[in-house]
Amino acid sequence: FSNLNYVIHHLLIAEKFGFIPIVDMSNYYTLYNEKKPIKRTNNSWEYYFEPVTKYSLDEIYKSKNVIITDGRTRGNTFFDGFQNLNIEHRKVFNKYIKIKKNLILEKDKFYKKNFKNQKILGVHFRGTDYKNRERHPLPATKKQIMTIIDDLNLKYKYDKIFLVTEEKKYLYFLKNRYKNLIHFSKIFTNKKQIFFENFTKNIRYKIGKENIIDMLLLGSVDHITGIDSNLISASKYFSKKNIIFFKIENGYNSPNIFVASFKWYLKKLLPKAFGGLNYKINIIK
Repeated sequence: FSNLNYVIHHLLIAEKFGFIPIVDMSNYYTLYNEKKPIKRTNNSWEYYFEPVTKYSLDEIYKSKNVIITDGRTRGNTFFDGFQNLNIEHRKVFNKYIKIKKNLILEKDKFYKKNFKNQKILGVHFRGTDYKNRERHPLPATKKQIMTIIDDLNLKYKYDKIFLVTEEKKYLYFLKNRYKNLIHFSKIFTNKKQIFFENFTKNIRYKIGKENIIDMLLLGSVDHITGIDSNLISASKYFSKKNIIFFKIENGYNSPNIFVASFKWYLKKLLPKAFGGLNYKINIIK
């Protein structure tokens, strides 16, 4: 969703200058690109979204004037999350960003079966690389997420809990405690870097697909809890509902890669009085 955020802002730049935009994630690939075409395209943008123009990449690169984005916009605050996008971005989003119909249909099918006429708590339980990712929010522990779910469930009496996580052990942990828990994603790993595993065919495409459907499903629940993430920000941005986000704040990891690799693990072990994790809940409406 940081890729999507980047695209939205550059579509706005194109609009302001009167450029015809095109998203090239074929020559400039992302972590989601597969070696072979998916749905007859090598452009990973078009795995998940409709093209933003009627022109093809071949036509574009035969044009006389082609402007390619560079790094000079990276310092812009708009890239810090969907919550920083403004009214102009919203107009561009409504004009250009169209999720593929097959993903919408898959989301609708899951929603009808599991969510319809039910009160749902969405839980985004990050693990894997977030435990040692520099400058990112420190993820919740199993004890923290369990306490927060219990507190919210006691107050709001949910029919179901919808879990989004990339760690299978987190799924099993919460399934053992909450019998009404459901989830959509099927791809899990305990490795730090999920994109470079080859145990599943087209894993990069499938991870992106499941991320988008998870995001759309989170956008249809009543409440969400988890740490700050682009997935949750995107779910609120796409949603037509006023979802309440119970944000877990554990602080941020170090900007130093070496320190970041062990900071969360150390703080998880230490008591609060000695610098351990001491979370608070920030309610965002």
